[in-house]
Order: sequence, then structure tokens, then C-alpha cells
Amino acid sequence: MERALRGGSEAACCRDDLRTTHHTPRPRALLEPRLLTYASLLCSSSSVRMSHRKYEHPRCGSLGFLPRKRAARHRGKAKSFPKDDAKAPVHLTAFLGYKAGMTHVVRDLDRPGSKMHKKEVVEAVTVIETPPMVVVGVVGYVETPRGLRSLTTVWAEHLSDEVKRRFYKNWYRSKKKAFTKYAKKHAEQGSASSVARELERITKYCTVVRVLAHTQIRKTGLAQKKAHLMEIQVNGGSVADKVEFAKSHFEKTVDVSSIFEQDENIDVIGVTQGHGFEGVTHRWGTKKLPRKTHKGLRKVACIGAWHPSKVMYSVARAGQDGYHHRTELNKKVYRIGKADDEGSASTEFDITKKAITPLGGFVRYGVVKNDWVMIKGSCPGVVKRVLTLRKSLVPHTSRASLEKISLKLIDTSSKFGHGRFQTKEEKDAFIGQLKVKSA
Repeated sequence: MERALRGGSEAACCRDDLRTTHHTPRPRALLEPRLLTYASLLCSSSSVRMSHRKYEHPRCGSLGFLPRKRAARHRGKAKSFPKDDAKAPVHLTAFLGYKAGMTHVVRDLDRPGSKMHKKEVVEAVTVIETPPMVVVGVVGYVETPRGLRSLTTVWAEHLSDEVKRRFYKNWYRSKKKAFTKYAKKHAEQGSASSVARELERITKYCTVVRVLAHTQIRKTGLAQKKAHLMEIQVNGGSVADKVEFAKSHFEKTVDVSSIFEQDENIDVIGVTQGHGFEGVTHRWGTKKLPRKTHKGLRKVACIGAWHPSKVMYSVARAGQDGYHHRTELNKKVYRIGKADDEGSASTEFDITKKAITPLGGFVRYGVVKNDWVMIKGSCPGVVKRVLTLRKSLVPHTSRASLEKISLKLIDTSSKFGHGRFQTKEEKDAFIGQLKVKSA
């Protein structure tokens, strides 16, 4: 008790001395000589800007695309189609094409309120070669509590070899007998034939009708001979109208211009470029560790707590990067070109007669020989990869989506290096003849 009173009196004397003898207070550490705790350090440094990360930050990479694994199929799958409207005319809703490459265009922006309104803008575009597709069948679907269920499939009488290759693992070692027995069903006459009965079943029971159509890959410059086959939903009209539309198109071609039109917004479905097994820094974009980190710095240092004793799915890890199935929405169609149009890349301002293929051809693709679609921006996959073009699932009403596109220039200079000349004639006129061509 005496020691406590003595301590209290000594503290009071110290306070009195501070008031009377010193005009400036002593530091707190001298008054209370004790160790500074971690909490007091945080409080004292709250006003100081630190250069390192403290406790939390936004996560790296999106979890909405898990699992990041290789796609199951090389062709992009349309997992849904636009909502059907019985009042609309009968039409198809998707198409297949092959990515040729990219170029750029110059146009005047028509966007009131924007700083670039009525000014020239340069935009990147992708060219997709779309040879006509051939309708070879029709599929009927019935609505069930668990979703759609296919009722039956009707095939055309004659199928080309390029689509028959799709049903064989090794075409050369096979007997090439696919659909030979099925073709005999078309020889039956009248309403009693099995083909007519199956079409009646589709008309009577089905609510969703889709046609089977394949690409004509032999018309492109690709080395592959096996055509790509897909189901394309038929929208508009009644079920009977859909079945009649599909039947009337058996063994006939469908052009891309009959499905899409200029200034329309479409969706592009495909498989992205593959990068193989990649580390966590490249795959998820995590922060590199400091230089002196033990056993590597392109890593995630802490992969979770002790308990639960497992690595959570949300922790960034190394693994497969690329070759993922992706759907990109709202790609605006800038132009649809025809195969027989030699001036398909000409405009009102650039009246030079030229095709869409740049000098030297598209890099790693070659010459575009068929109809083509030009869309704004990039799209998934590498060149030569098959892409699924689908009508947009929702109507568009924004000013940007309703903008009318008027191109002033489509660049056709060489894409291998720094292109300078738009046409071969322009290059020859400037450089001259470099060598004498032998007869």
C-alpha cells in the first residue's frame, strides 16, 4: 500500500514538473516506457501511405467460367436459340463459317452526344468465310418436364461424301455404306412411306423443329475434307410450316445472306486458342511474388487455411489454359460479301475494284473464295477454326446497336508485315516490274 501511494505521488510530481518546467511535452514513449504493440503500430501508421498490399484485394480471374478445361467438341455448340414467334415468317437462326483473319476499316461515327460524332474512326474487324450450307435432315423435339426430348429424325435421300465422313473414324478403311439402307425408304411411294409417317409425327407431336445442315468445306482452301454438321432451329410460322420448310430445303443450299443482314447484331460461338498447361500467373493473372522469394515467384504463396483440410475450388492453380468453349454476344455485322463480287471490298469513297482478300492472302488462311461476313472486333479461336454464327437472343434498342454502318475504307494491304499497297496494280505501278515472267 505504501509503495502504491509512493508511486502515485511520484507520478503526480512528474506531472507537476512537466507543467512547470517544460513548455513542450515529452514523447509518450518516455512517459510510459513500454513495448509498442502491433495494434498501436497500425494506429500510428494509418495516415501513412503504404507501398505494399495489406490484407485484402479483388480476386484474380473470374469463377464464372469454371471448370477451365479443354472443350469437349471442336465446333462451337449453340446451347440455346432465339425465342420462337409464330407470327414471323419461317426462317433459320444460325450458320457455320470459318475464321479467315482480321483487318481494319475506316468509317464516320454516327453517334450524337459522343465526342467522335461525325468523325472518322478506325476499327478492327474479323472476316469469316461462309460457304453455302446444305440441308440434309430435320429433327423434331417434344417438350417434357425435364426439357426437350428428340422424337424422331428424318434424313434426305442423297448425302455427299463430305458429310458421310463425319460418321466415320477412318474414311479410307471403311466400306462407305452409311445411309445406303436409309436411302431405300425414300423409294417408298405415297403416304404409307416411313419418311412421310415420320414427318407427320413431327407435325403432330413436336413443338420445336430443327434442320440438319452441313458446310461445304471442299469449297474453301482448307485441307480438311470432313464437313461440319449442326442442328439449326427453325423459327416462325406453325409447326406444319416449319416441317414443310425443312422438307422443301432437303439437298438444297442455304446462303448466309438469307439468315443475316447488314447492321444486325449476332452472337459468335467457338473454341478459343489453346495455350496448353500454363502456370498460375499466366492462367489467372495473379501478382508475382518479390524477387527473393524461395522456390519461385510466379506462384500463389498461400493456397488456403489448415482447416478445412482441402484446397478450395476458388484458389488459383496451374492447369489448362485456352481451348475453352466461349460465346461472344452482340457482334455487329458490318458487311456481307458475295463470292462472285470482284468489288466486294470497295466503298463509295474507295472506288477501287478489289476483293476482300488482302495482298498475299490472309495469313495462315489464304484466299477467301466464297461468301463472307465482316463483324466488328475479334472473335474466339484461331484462323481456319469453325465458328457458329447465331441470331441474337434478345431484341436490341440502344442507339449504338441501331446505328447504320457506312464504310469509307476496307484495308486490303498485306497482313504479313507493314502493308503499304491496297491492290496488286497499285504495287506494280509504284515498284515496277521486278523480273521478266517466262512464258
